[in-house]
Amino acid sequence: MSTNVHPQGGELTNTGSLRSTNVMLGIGLKVASVCVFVCMSSLLKASDGVPAGQLVFFRSFFAIFPVIVFIAWQGQLSVAFRTSEPFSHFWRGFVGVSAMSLSFYGLTKLPLPEAIAISYATPLLTVVCSAIFLKETVRLYRWTAVAIGLAGVLIILWPRLSFFTGDTEFGGDQAVGALATLGGAGLAAIAMLLVRKLVQTERTPTIVVYFSIASSFIALVSFPFGWVWPTGPQAVYLIMAGLAGGVAQILLTESYRHADMSAIAPFEYTSMLLGLAIGYLMFGDVPTREMVLGAIIVIGAGIFIIYREHRLGLARARAKKASTPQG
Repeated sequence: MSTNVHPQGGELTNTGSLRSTNVMLGIGLKVASVCVFVCMSSLLKASDGVPAGQLVFFRSFFAIFPVIVFIAWQGQLSVAFRTSEPFSHFWRGFVGVSAMSLSFYGLTKLPLPEAIAISYATPLLTVVCSAIFLKETVRLYRWTAVAIGLAGVLIILWPRLSFFTGDTEFGGDQAVGALATLGGAGLAAIAMLLVRKLVQTERTPTIVVYFSIASSFIALVSFPFGWVWPTGPQAVYLIMAGLAGGVAQILLTESYRHADMSAIAPFEYTSMLLGLAIGYLMFGDVPTREMVLGAIIVIGAGIFIIYREHRLGLARARAKKASTPQG
């Protein structure tokens, strides 16, 4: 069963339903989900002055509504709340909230395209976590791609970290934001491993619904640490961000019903183009040379890992077919 955790907190799991092969439709849905996720991030960034924990709550709580409507439309609402793994859902929600909190904090401190670029470390760190925690075999090609990709992340981070540039003080809000975004990418990689475990026993509607519910309740823990009463525009941005997050999850899930993950996953990186455009037009963010160079390196490494996963998947399928008794 395939699974993918989006850097901004959405998740994808195999729906378990019959798939139709329509690669172009799958790609279109994937690109649409990326656009909606970037819009969600832009709305959260536009909610200037709202604490990260409060951003997580609105992102999680209002995402429930479009997800519930979609599940009901599919006729799966009656089974969506049945689970045999309540504690696993809680831990998945806890790690997801932690990842989103760090990512959203970084989003409030960094230019939008830079935050997106650093979040691309998630698939690289997933390879590392898979080798450490799941004892998966990772060979030289993928280790090399991970090392090159993380070097690209370091290039993006370098100008933000004053202890590398010779300043006497740590680099302020942007340095902390850059490290928080990288930490969020690492936790998102761990969340991916937790979802991989959940999909072995749980249905997709159950995982999606319980993630949103658990995230909403866990995010409430941050209430005593400085939530603010949002202004009218802030409230609109926050609610729209939550709804967008739910819609993006639906589009993401549907995209993988129509084409293989290896065909669709590279289109995740179209978010950089949209992030650059929105960042410049809405927030006046001008990309630095380090950000562009680092992003190109990280994207190249990520695409190579996707390619290797695809080739290894084909090899495993051929080996399994060859070992199956005939007749």
